[in-house]
Amino acid sequence: MTVNKLTTGNNTQIIACPQCKASVKWSVTNPYRPFCSNRCRFIDLNGWVNEEYKICNHPVSASALCDDIKDC
Repeated sequence: MTVNKLTTGNNTQIIACPQCKASVKWSVTNPYRPFCSNRCRFIDLNGWVNEEYKICNHPVSASALCDDIKDC
């Protein structure tokens, strides 16, 4: 997941909600961060529950990780 960040003049970061791409303040006062709302948070959770997202479960060698980093 790529999260775009923008720092404003008062050191408050504005990020894009990973679900709907709305601008969101990255703040301890936002209980849904990095999402903009409870709705977006639950849409994301539903994706995990329905196995739309997956974490690689096979072993990855250190050299393969280094190759991935070099490609970035």
